[in-house]
Amino acid sequence: FATCARAFARDPRFNILLLPQNVGKRKAQIAAIRRSAGDMVLNVDSDTILASDVIRKLVPKMQDPAVGAAMGQLTARNRNDSWLTRLIDMEYWLACNEERAAQARFGAVMCCCGPCAIYRRSALASLLDQYESQYFRGKPSDFGEDRHLTILMLKAGFRTEYVPSAIAATVVPNKLGPYLRQQLRWARSTYRDTLLGLRLLPNLNRFLTLDVVGQNLGPPLLALSVLTGLAQLALTGTVPWLAALMIVAMTMIHCSVVALRARQLRFLGFSLHAFINIFLLLPLKAYALC
Repeated sequence: FATCARAFARDPRFNILLLPQNVGKRKAQIAAIRRSAGDMVLNVDSDTILASDVIRKLVPKMQDPAVGAAMGQLTARNRNDSWLTRLIDMEYWLACNEERAAQARFGAVMCCCGPCAIYRRSALASLLDQYESQYFRGKPSDFGEDRHLTILMLKAGFRTEYVPSAIAATVVPNKLGPYLRQQLRWARSTYRDTLLGLRLLPNLNRFLTLDVVGQNLGPPLLALSVLTGLAQLALTGTVPWLAALMIVAMTMIHCSVVALRARQLRFLGFSLHAFINIFLLLPLKAYALC
């Protein structure tokens, strides 16, 4: 960051803020927003590179005064590093072009992601005190900033949107350890802020309520299916072929449909992510919920 600050310090277009110590993402955001003067605030994570036309793609969506925030499409900047980064890149495509795209049809993207999100500054200014003073279990919250800020936008009556043509490439974990730690933070944030937003959902759309509740109930139900199958195997010595075949069939149908939509055969390989999901992410999400 010091190198970046020195490079742009003499450029009149930039105002570099150097805080006396590392106070975390949330307080750094708030300090910058309070010093800003434009109509829009673009949030970009430090490990992200934006396409040259991102702002041109995002700003038209913000011309509607009812829109408080909009996010772009995320890709893995280091996609070719390993098998894991390739899977994460596909995971990002699915999260953006299935989940966020569906939510955007109702003007209620539930999390405008940190790598590339634009906000209406006047809306942010009215929410900063709530954003800064969030507590969780009696302590100032230090995770889930993007999701919580999006929920505050929706609660204030603003729409949140998704722009698939605004591309942002971000660095993703290339090893399982960092990836699982990231997923743990995100799972904690999802559970916490979904609870905070439950009263909000019915006023947005019934489908959106079903979507969000399904996202949160799906992993526990899948975990229950897996545990039931393992119990059957241990107690009766019989393999739960029906449950196993159902999981395989649903995975392959999903990946095939995505491969057709994206016109990329690589998405058939995303079926391998099912093993990570069942044997690593499901226990991790249970731990996050606890």
